Amino acid sequence: MDSLPQLSTRMASLLVFLIGTKCTVAQSNDGSFKGSTINQGTSYFYYQQPEYPKDCNYVLSQCSSSNVSGVHVINPIGYSHPFEVYCESENNSRGWTIIQRRLDGSISFNRSWENLKNGFGFLSGEFWLGNDKLSYLTNQGVYELRIDLTLDNGSYFYISYNPFRISDEWNQYAIVSTGSFEGNGDNAVTHCPLHMIYGTCSCQPTCSNPNGTNSCNRNCEETESCICADGFLKKGVECVTPSECGCYVTEINKVVPNGESYINNGCTEKYTCHNDELNSDSNYRCSPNAECIFKDGVRQCHCNEGFEGDGETCSPLYTDCYDAYQAGHTEDGVYTILPSGWPASPFNVSCVMSTNGGGWTVFQRRSDGVTDFYQNWTSYRYGFGSSDGDFWLGNEQLHYLTNQKNYKLRVDIITSGGSSKYDEYTSFRINSNNNKFRIDDIGSHSGSATNGMYYTNGRSFSTYDQDNDGCGNHNCAQRHRGAWWYANDWCSYCWSYRHCTDFQYSSSCTVQCAYSNPNGDYNGGNGEHVIWYDFCHINFSEMKIRPT
Repeated sequence: MDSLPQLSTRMASLLVFLIGTKCTVAQSNDGSFKGSTINQGTSYFYYQQPEYPKDCNYVLSQCSSSNVSGVHVINPIGYSHPFEVYCESENNSRGWTIIQRRLDGSISFNRSWENLKNGFGFLSGEFWLGNDKLSYLTNQGVYELRIDLTLDNGSYFYISYNPFRISDEWNQYAIVSTGSFEGNGDNAVTHCPLHMIYGTCSCQPTCSNPNGTNSCNRNCEETESCICADGFLKKGVECVTPSECGCYVTEINKVVPNGESYINNGCTEKYTCHNDELNSDSNYRCSPNAECIFKDGVRQCHCNEGFEGDGETCSPLYTDCYDAYQAGHTEDGVYTILPSGWPASPFNVSCVMSTNGGGWTVFQRRSDGVTDFYQNWTSYRYGFGSSDGDFWLGNEQLHYLTNQKNYKLRVDIITSGGSSKYDEYTSFRINSNNNKFRIDDIGSHSGSATNGMYYTNGRSFSTYDQDNDGCGNHNCAQRHRGAWWYANDWCSYCWSYRHCTDFQYSSSCTVQCAYSNPNGDYNGGNGEHVIWYDFCHINFSEMKIRPT
């Protein structure tokens, strides 16, 4: 470790007394003090009503010897018990109480609050006397602080502050006064302006940001400077009370951060802070379909269940795209819905409003192969992809949707040759997760796409990690690199010819699990790619439902 400059911080009363040696002080019956040098073997019982000096100056004034330097016992006024200090004399005229000494780095000064409060180290070497003792010492009279420093090169200088006083623990031992400065070294104490204290730089609360966390310059955190005292906020270069900030709200005795709002009790007035100015909106009111409640740390108008909006305006949430269509929405796009009984938050769906009668809720779309559809059970259960692109809505969502009304199913495809085809089914409903999202009703078929849902009625949904297809010899989701209501009617047959729905089982045998594989690999080979019955490698598919 590099050698440290010798440092001694000491404090002396302005009152000047003679130097004495190590002694105790007794108070006689008439109230006067008596002092005597303590020689080896001297009895302490000689004294009546024993009293301790309150600092090293009192040690100097009461002892009969001329050598006061060394360890003595003192008891400042009001302190709970006597304690040892190191005293030094100056030309037999002043007794200094040493509060800190650094010599060689043998003691770590990187200590906890409690250590610094009570003191640590050895009076004969490096030590810190303790903030609590220092507080009692400096508040029993008028004191001077002197700092003596010796550098590595032997240079010596000192700094003196007069008067010097610190506060108590309640006030975090803040320096109350450092008085005038003199000495042959630079001024080591920063004098802080009004409402500031000296401390470690931190993310200080400001009028714009009373919480002191956002937009904070953290580059200063290891430095020391003047910072706002507790209860004050930074405004420019000054520290002010909250009421002096531009966005102070009397009702709550707090400052509203810049860009945020406060709404009063009853939600009849809204205050918004903009550029440190508070703007009031006395016309703020909750919608008839909203309540004024305190939620997530903020009081404001919140729309009732089944409605959406900012609380001032609340519109009914649609149970599906057909509800939105009936309400006058005729543009294709993404809408927010809340199916009956849905236990979670409203969710977005893609709605087809402009064709085939409008009001179609889309639950699957394939268009470009960018989105990977070879997903696990959980992904298909809750959905993946983007509502304005390729996606699977989610089997949970589809279950709640198809069980709140009677729905029909429509599947639109574009073949590899660019032809548009479709299938429609008069009913469509799927079961819950506990029943593997089984198709309970598929209805009768019409359309030009040759019935791609053939043999799916009553089938459970399968993914590569949940094999529910009933084909004991095969995991159909793995074989077809997809996820679907795979059938078990044909998977036990070995076909000598090869169709695009078949996967190769052996050199002379092909097998198929379904007539369609719309969630297959967009760029896959035979048996793996996107298939709809007789149409192989289809370019586009879209599956959607609408109430009957």
